[in-house]
Amino acid sequence: MDQPKLERLLRLMKLLTANTTYNVDQLAERLQMSRRTVYRYIDTFREAGFVIKKSGDCIRLDKESPHFRDISQLVHFTEEEAVILKNAIENIDDTNMLKQNLKRKLYSVYDNKTLADTVVRGKNAPNIRRLIEAIEQERQAVLHGYLSAHGGGVRDRRVEPFAFTTNYVQVWCYDLESHTNKLFKTSRIGSVELSEAAWEHQEAHSEGFIDAFRMHGGARRRVRLELGTLAYNLLCEEYPLAERDVKPLGRGRWSLDTEVAGMAGVGRFVVGLLDDIRIVDSPELTGYIREYIAANAPKM
Repeated sequence: MDQPKLERLLRLMKLLTANTTYNVDQLAERLQMSRRTVYRYIDTFREAGFVIKKSGDCIRLDKESPHFRDISQLVHFTEEEAVILKNAIENIDDTNMLKQNLKRKLYSVYDNKTLADTVVRGKNAPNIRRLIEAIEQERQAVLHGYLSAHGGGVRDRRVEPFAFTTNYVQVWCYDLESHTNKLFKTSRIGSVELSEAAWEHQEAHSEGFIDAFRMHGGARRRVRLELGTLAYNLLCEEYPLAERDVKPLGRGRWSLDTEVAGMAGVGRFVVGLLDDIRIVDSPELTGYIREYIAANAPKM
């Protein structure tokens, strides 16, 4: 099999085993291939012995297929080994993407949900386990005592959880009250109660855009900055995903050309380094920073 075809097969396998489900049209669009090719690749999986599951017009690979069980047995950790790995991973700086990716991979190769007690810190572990169950069983859940970041209010939220962000810090849910997809921070959840009700809005489930500064939203806005050495180093340390959008300009200067979901994340970063950052072509960011400085200037 040629490398491009193998790469497309692996990308399709990743989508078909993700927490979010897709129909053929969505798969074709994401992989930039025809519906006919998607069906042909799915037939390839079926002929290779994988179990194909359908829910409405959505298709996925059953993780209980013998091949998945065989693969999971190649890398298996006892609970004691998981504790040792967890302790080693925790020694890596929180802003390092390596730490986040290692935690996610540890989840992906370990079937027992008790791993949440060792990989996810303390009190969050039971909530993470219940959210995993809600996603796998396609059930609604109630987030009891959720502390909102806006206004600090605490109340229950009835949702359909369907995907986690990196490191299980946040969970994507369809909010049954607002009828929109939202991110909920797992550390702000008091407790999670699984409902007997199944998902009712699966076709509306969609992971939104999260920028390099960990802000999320529906719109994307372009930001271009010129960074000095200090700003560049701090950017790479605090926001590792931003490094992929950085290019060297020479003489200790770098260019950041990226998309953001809003101005708050990048704005706070720039405000702390105004002497080492030049805004190249982002009038909206310039306006945000002016308002931020005016609002937070000490009153005489």
